[in-house]
Amino acid sequence: MSRMKEISENVIIDSWLEHFLRTPRQFNEPHEADAELIEIPGDSNHYFAITIDTVAEEITTGLYKDPYTMGWVTVMACLSDLAAVGAEPLGMVVSVSVESGRDKTFTKSIAQGMEDACRTLGIFILGGDTNITPTISLTGCAIGIVPRKKVITRCGCKPEDALFITGGVGAGNALGLVRLANMPDDYFPEESYRPVARLKEGQLLRNYATCFMDTSDGLLTTLDQLMRLNALGFIIHCDWEKILSPQVLEFCNHTKTPHWLMTAGPHGEFELLFTIPSKKENEFLSEAQSHGINPIRLGRVQQTPVVSLALPSGQRVNVDVAPLRNLLYTVEGDLKRFLKEFIAFGKKWGLEEKMNEN
Repeated sequence: MSRMKEISENVIIDSWLEHFLRTPRQFNEPHEADAELIEIPGDSNHYFAITIDTVAEEITTGLYKDPYTMGWVTVMACLSDLAAVGAEPLGMVVSVSVESGRDKTFTKSIAQGMEDACRTLGIFILGGDTNITPTISLTGCAIGIVPRKKVITRCGCKPEDALFITGGVGAGNALGLVRLANMPDDYFPEESYRPVARLKEGQLLRNYATCFMDTSDGLLTTLDQLMRLNALGFIIHCDWEKILSPQVLEFCNHTKTPHWLMTAGPHGEFELLFTIPSKKENEFLSEAQSHGINPIRLGRVQQTPVVSLALPSGQRVNVDVAPLRNLLYTVEGDLKRFLKEFIAFGKKWGLEEKMNEN
């Protein structure tokens, strides 16, 4: 756990936690779960799962321009946190802060994005709050319940566990690259970014997984956080045709963007990354397929606490994700500098040269 302090975001979270008294009713420790797990008075069989998320930075930086996207992601981000603890949602509340001059068409589109996200997953917005502010800020808070005997957090994987993900990744980073590099919007249209929280998958994983976490911050960031929490590493087989979603593969081919970049950026989707004991792998896959779930096998857990990329060339590269995760803080919010240094990580890791070797 000491390696958690190498990451700026973890340090910031801990600096806030220093000021708050911890309730004895809380099951999870800091950083250990995507949602907070709390005892329910009078119910010894379940925990409350509660989470909160704000969409603001993505709006002010121009990552999201479509108000429908803003509303959609506000809902899905919260529900994804519930999915990542295997929760059954009870509903959510929202707080909407917009400028005084915004017209009703704009705010209606935000609301429609929220409502369509809810309808997609069969949950409801129970209420909330509205405010007039200088910039847009949208916050969602979702609650659910989890059986105590089936609680899975980010901690618990073992060496040789199989590593899976619920679906292809890269859409979030493709959109991010289009925005930061000022590419034409039609290279990766914003309406292509409609990630869906994996609630059904999370509930199934309660019966099999040893740990899981959602990929809202990107694949490599998620792997790095799990590595630090579990003091174990991961070997990832870089089969890009399986790992990246079809639309992201098309984007990479069209723009000549290296595939690995789509896994390294900090703007992900809401897939679930999870580990399964090898002895349960076949049983899990059989039940998953019976529910219409088709997870992608990424690799396995290894004893050495490092993220290793097994490249198509046959070579293996150990990547230090910490400088990449800390980059936004290092460049002090300078997005042009961030993009330049972000792309340079492939050379620092030696990825480009090794991927071109026979």
